[in-house]
Amino acid sequence: MLTDWLSDAYLWIKAFHVMSVISWMAGLFYLPRLFVYHTERAQAGGEPAASFEIMEHKLLRYIMGPASIATWVAGLALVFTPGIVDWSLLWPWTKAAAVIGMTVFHHWLMIHRRKLMRGEGASGRTYRMANEIPTLFMVVIVLSVILKF
Repeated sequence: MLTDWLSDAYLWIKAFHVMSVISWMAGLFYLPRLFVYHTERAQAGGEPAASFEIMEHKLLRYIMGPASIATWVAGLALVFTPGIVDWSLLWPWTKAAAVIGMTVFHHWLMIHRRKLMRGEGASGRTYRMANEIPTLFMVVIVLSVILKF
């Protein structure tokens, strides 16, 4: 039965989930910083925009995309593991909301990468502020999971 398998594999799934989250978060922290450099330095005659475009593409395509999918798959496997999540408590709801918010932020970054490619990106200041958003989601997620309020 699937639930038996999930229970038996719980620690492996949890470890894979944590590794996936770390990879995804690294990209969510780094990509807005690349956008700052792309916006400010490429226009100021510094590093060519093409270099930033390559880095942004590879980060999204080869690290963040797969890591976000792995995070979601492993996270949902944990949710469906019997006895792990008590939906009568607040913490799974706050964690779920923060993970959905983080996913929306990921998609916002993808949209802005396309805008930067067209020369229509936001300001460096906007990307600096956006760089703090994953930290807020991380705080909510970690507090939710550890404190289980």
